[in-house]
Amino acid sequence: MQIRAALRRFAPLVVAALAAPLAGRADEGAKAYSFGVVNQRSPVLHAQCWNPILRYVSQKSGVALQLKLAKTAPDHSAMIGRGEFDFIYSNHNFTPANEHVGYRVIARPAAAAITGQIVVPDGSAVKTLSDLDGKEVAFPSRAAFVGYYVPMDALLRAGIHVQPLFAGNQEGAMGQLKSGRVPAVAVNSRVMRDYGERERFAYRVIWSSEPFLNIPISAHPSVPPDKVRAVRAALVGMAQDAEGAKILAASAELIKQEPPHGFVAADDRDFENYRRFFRNALVKN
Repeated sequence: MQIRAALRRFAPLVVAALAAPLAGRADEGAKAYSFGVVNQRSPVLHAQCWNPILRYVSQKSGVALQLKLAKTAPDHSAMIGRGEFDFIYSNHNFTPANEHVGYRVIARPAAAAITGQIVVPDGSAVKTLSDLDGKEVAFPSRAAFVGYYVPMDALLRAGIHVQPLFAGNQEGAMGQLKSGRVPAVAVNSRVMRDYGERERFAYRVIWSSEPFLNIPISAHPSVPPDKVRAVRAALVGMAQDAEGAKILAASAELIKQEPPHGFVAADDRDFENYRRFFRNALVKN
């Protein structure tokens, strides 16, 4: 326990050290633009996956990007609400509390859409949502879209009341399920699939939401349009470039992420069902 506490305490310092070389690689002396990544995995794993991608995009676009991670998903969401990131890989900008900031979607992963899921271990006696009434269910955090808002809304609509346990991030919640701490967990389908593959953990889905396009990359309205266009072009062209494709494949291998890898152009219209969900949601943060 002491070791885990120490790791949590020093992880942000490790991430900062890993991210530091990115600034200035694109153009010595140029402004470094912060790139916030939503908390789904450990800080070190995020740094290992994203730093090579951001280094490549910085070099190709001429826009220096600096990885910036919050301590927790709620902290990440609050930073979006205060407009503290220049670019984000997140869907927390769609929440009613954060929408006013005006982040603009510029790209999204080429991978398939995600769903919110409630899953149990493969051999669990839990078969339906009603079996969870009154029981503990792990969630990443109250800020997670498909990991909290969407599944909790479904539970409320079904009249099922669970005892939420918040684990801090997606893989933290999955670890609670794997250890037997909770009988079920609410997750992002993509992150759950990757975790199950990497950890060799067999699970069963007992509920799944409608599909939502995968988490987008967005730009703060204060970022100059020419910088936004350059970053978008570098992201979209990455998978077609031999060097870029190699980096994407290596980052995906770290988390056992299935292809296709890379990014495609996108805009806010592609994410209208996120906003429609919030307009009609029963669950409130």
